[in-house]
This record gives sequence, structure tokens and C-alpha cells, in this order.
Amino acid sequence: MSRKLFVTTALPYANGPFHIGHIMEYIQADTWVRFQRMRGEEVNFVCADDAHGAAMMIAAERAGVTPQALVAGIAAGRKPYLDGFHIAFDNWSSTDSPENHALARDIYRALRSNDLIETRSVEQFYDPEKGMFLADRFIKGECPNCGAKDQYGDNCEVCGAVYTPTELRNPYSAISGATPVLRTSEHFFFRLSDPRCVEFLEEWTQNGRLQPEVANKVREWFKRDASGKAALADWDISREAPYFGIEIPDAPGKYFYVWLDAPVGYLASLKNLLDRNGVDFDAYLADPALEQVHFIGKDIVTFHTLFWPAMLKFSGRKIPDRIFVHGFLTVNNGEKMSKSRGTGISPLKYLELGLNAEWLRYYLAAKLNARVEDLDFNPEDFIARVNSDLVGKYINIASRAAGFLSKRFGGRLSADLGVEGRALLDGLRAHGGTVAELYEEREFAKALREVMLLADRVNEYVDRHKPWELARQDGMDSALHDVCSVCIEAFRLLTLYLKPVLPALAAQVEAFLRIEPLQWADASRALGHHTIGPYQHLMQRVDPKLLDALFEAPAAAATAAALPPPGGEDIAPQISADEFFKVDLRIARIVSAEAVEGSTKLLRLTLDVGEGRHRNVFSGIAAHYKPADLAGKLTVMVANLAPRKMKFGVSEGMVLAASDADEKATPGVYVLEPFPGAVPGMRVR
Repeated sequence: MSRKLFVTTALPYANGPFHIGHIMEYIQADTWVRFQRMRGEEVNFVCADDAHGAAMMIAAERAGVTPQALVAGIAAGRKPYLDGFHIAFDNWSSTDSPENHALARDIYRALRSNDLIETRSVEQFYDPEKGMFLADRFIKGECPNCGAKDQYGDNCEVCGAVYTPTELRNPYSAISGATPVLRTSEHFFFRLSDPRCVEFLEEWTQNGRLQPEVANKVREWFKRDASGKAALADWDISREAPYFGIEIPDAPGKYFYVWLDAPVGYLASLKNLLDRNGVDFDAYLADPALEQVHFIGKDIVTFHTLFWPAMLKFSGRKIPDRIFVHGFLTVNNGEKMSKSRGTGISPLKYLELGLNAEWLRYYLAAKLNARVEDLDFNPEDFIARVNSDLVGKYINIASRAAGFLSKRFGGRLSADLGVEGRALLDGLRAHGGTVAELYEEREFAKALREVMLLADRVNEYVDRHKPWELARQDGMDSALHDVCSVCIEAFRLLTLYLKPVLPALAAQVEAFLRIEPLQWADASRALGHHTIGPYQHLMQRVDPKLLDALFEAPAAAATAAALPPPGGEDIAPQISADEFFKVDLRIARIVSAEAVEGSTKLLRLTLDVGEGRHRNVFSGIAAHYKPADLAGKLTVMVANLAPRKMKFGVSEGMVLAASDADEKATPGVYVLEPFPGAVPGMRVR
């Protein structure tokens, strides 16, 4: 009887395109799901955009669109990434879907009926200009510990101190720049400290559903005081209007905190899929045989091992069976990724450069294991693994044998194979159980090492029998036929073992071999009397120049590109990265703009650069913009330019704009506007 699996990955926040961390997680989950399907298991593999929150609302407002339109625009760009890396979700939805609105409210009502929701008065900062309560990350000020400026309301990025927003010195709203005031409002709390929740979570987190290192970390959260009470705090699940999210039932102006409705999106995406397929959602989840599995990063363990299972348990729903946690992706021996330094990996750039998606799938899988460990992407190692393992060991087996079969035997395989050949193939088949067990346990690196050791055996067999020499000897056709047939059968078995990682390549091999899509049970079967198709090369070696281009820093890439002079001007002489980094470019909000009396060229701009004060900048754009068109807009400015004393006052920076060399020519002058989601004070790198 097949297993029933409901599998998800963490929901990406819908404020930008996928980054390489998303792709790594999706490849890990997709590989596991593909393996399960090859074994005949029934799998529903879903995900969704995490659409709600104050950040999304503010980004949409700055872009001049509705939050729904902003999310739709981001969602429309998902397909090239997923298709490009052969990631096959069964459904992709949004947490703003009707299913998620309904399910989130149903779960809340069930928790409330179970006496696990209570209201309390909470004092927090309020932006009087924006007219909204501020989340911690929208409050900035001076660190109460070290005095560093422009630190967020929950922790200092300079000294690492953790504090509450009310402890900040000289706090200001990161949205408007206004000084926030303290106001009291009524908030809703999920009583996670209730003894029922504590007892359930202590048992659930320690019963094998989590990796050992995760379970050990979670155990620390249940430390008890002298009275025996566990140190689990209640969870604030509400936010005040204005807020883009799901309104709390019977509480006008109150919305669910985004982390309450985000994981419900797993269920909502599943329901959307099952409803379309005519499957009863409630009956599906009620099946005791169903396994619910989540793949997540180590940064969101708290939400998935405390809040999410407790929400499900005490709303009367199925709880997760396994939470699979992975580490982060670093570059060059643990270096943090940075686009400006050319150490970041853009998934879309990877595809646009023509790099084979399955090179990356293989490389990441060759490093993934069942533990919570960071993975390092090393370009030299990437080239070596792909060229040595995939091309040199695996693909080479088919390329050394297929031509002889086509030319000398019409593509027909031998039915005999010889004693040594049969023994070799029996040995390959005998390892199928080991490889399957490693895939099941997500020990992908070990599984691929096992497969490559098997490929070594096959290549040793080829080197011993030297089909290229047999082909030159009279009377050796039978031996040549057997050796080449053994190679093709071995290649089929290795392809089967690699198929969860390399689905597109496996499909090419299936077409070449003229066989049905490989299933795991096929490992125990032989091709026998069979005729294969003509061989065409299946995979190229990695060109190191492509990796150089992938990691090329933006500034270098811009000067190296062979393009015609843009805007009527040649590209400026090349500079070093150190020279570029001396220029401090910051996101700024144009608080106000006004004409300058006595000047036909200048506008006086009042800018908020996230410093807790405003700057005065004169910009020669009066011929191209009306002051009213600029107020409230975000732009980019040079923040560390020396102040310049002018006839009309002191200018404290420079606003960036694009134009033709002749500013009077079409298309004119365009003040730069950052992508939605940027906030004043962010550095442009």
C-alpha cells in the first residue's frame, strides 16, 4: 500500500523574486518528493506566496499600487525560476486566497472556543504622521547599549544587544521619520503558556518529529522556574489597522499577525488543489495514514515547532509528522553572500547565462544531508564535481558504448552480457536499497557518493575490456556486443538512481533508451531484448568562464559589457571596487519639494535619509518635475558627499537621476526610484 504524503516548503515573502536560498530549499524538497513518487507514493507538494503584513502594505503604497497588485506582480515572475530548475510543485497559491481567509478564521474560532485566546492592553509606538502602530522593525533610533545610530527597534546590528522599542534613544518612525508616541491598544494573544499547550509541545517536539539538534535546541525553551512553570510566553497574534492581512472575526480594525495566517497557507494551497481535483479536503486530512511534512530553513524553527503545531492541535486539526530543517547557503568557505562584492548567486542570472540547471541541482544535492548544516558554494568545487562526476564518470559510460551499438548492432542490446557483466549489474542492483534508504533520510550527499562509486565500478569494467580495442579485432563482435550492452544497462541503473536529482537529464536518457519513465521498481528488472535509439551527447562540461560571469560584481559587469555608448556618452574609465564602495548611496524619501526663488533650474528637496533628521538638497531638475510630483517619493542620493554652499543655501548631498548627455533631448531627466520595499536609510550596494 502506498504512502500518502502532504509536503510543503516555507512560503517566500511576496516582496521580491526568489533568491538562491529559496532555490536550494525547493531543490531539496523536490528531490525528496520525486524519489517518493518514483516509489509509487501518493504525494501532494504545495507552496504559496506569503502575501500579508505591514511591509507589504507600505511597499505597495510606495509603488502606487494595491497590495494585491504588488503580490500578483511578484507571483507572475515565479514560473521561470521553478520551471528553470525543474521544481515541480503541484500547486502554488497565496495567503491572500479565499481559502486562506476562511481557514485562518476557522482555526482562530476553534482556538477561541478552546479558551486559548485572550485580550490585553498593550502599549506600543504609534506614528502620528502615518496614523499607524509601528512594528519593531519600523522603529529606529540609537542603541541603548552602545549608542549606535539607526538601529532597529528589537536589536542592534552593531553590538548585538536585544531590547524593546521603548528602550531606544531618540526613536523615529522608519516609515515617515516622525517621532513616535506611545499609545495603548487592545491585542489578541494565543495562550501558548497554557499548561495544555506546554504539555503537548514538550511531548511533540521530543518524539522524533524533529532532527536531534533541533529537538535539543527546542528543549531549552521549556526550561522551568522554581515553581515548575515552563518559560513559554503567550503569542501576540493581532495587529492594528491599517494592515494588509486577514481581519479577525468579531474585531473590526484588528488583523491577524502575518505569522498566524502564513502557515495556514500550507493548508489553503492544499485545499485549493484538492477542490480543483474533486477531492474532499477534510476527509483527506482526516486520513490517519496521511503524513504531513514541512521543509524549512533554520531561521523559522520557532514558528514551525511551537506556534504552528499548537495552532493545529488545539483547533482540532492534523499536526505535522515531520519538520525537516536545513541550514543556509554560503560562498567560498563560509563567506556571506553579497551581490555588491560579486559573491552572491542570482538564480535567474544563472539560467540566463546558460548554466545547466541540473549542474546546480547535482552540486547542492551532493552537499545536502539530514542535519542542520550550512552549505558552501565553491566555484572550483562546483566545476570539479560536475565535470568529474556527471560528465567524466556517469555520462562517459553511455558515450563510450552507444556508438558501437548503433554502428555495429543496429542499437540492439545483447541478451547474454557475459558472466562478469551480469555480476557487475547484479552488484549495481543490490545497492538500490541502500540508495533508496539514503534518499528517504534526506542523506542526498551520501546517496550520490554511493552512485558515483557504482559508476567507478562500471568505468573500471570498461577500462578492463576496452571496447574500442575489441572493435578493431576480428572475431570479437560478440564480446564487443556484450560489453557495450552491459554499459548501457549499467547506465540505465545509474540514471534511475540519479533521477530524483536530475529529472530532465533522466527524461533525455529515457528517450535515448526508448523506455518508459523510470520507476524505482525498475532497478530489479533488466532491459533484455531491446533496441535503443541513436546517441546524442547528453551534457556538456562546465566552462569556468560561465562561473566567472555568474560571480562578476555588478560594477565590473557594467564596464565589461560590449554595449554601444548609452545616452550619448561613453562608459567612464574603469574604477576599483574600493573606489566604488567609498560612495555611500542611500534610499531617501522626498519629504517635500519646492521651487527656488531666483532660479529656473533648481528645486529645493527636503530628504529623509533615515537619520532622524531631514537634509536639504538642491537639484537641477526644475525643468523636468513639478514639486508636487516629487513629494512622498523614494529616490537614491549620495549621502557622504561633502556639503556644498550655494547662493540659495547649503546642499547636503546629491539626488541621482538618469539622462541623455544632452539633458534637453528626449527622453529627458529621470530621478531614480527604487524598487518597492526599500525604506529610507537603506544602503544601495
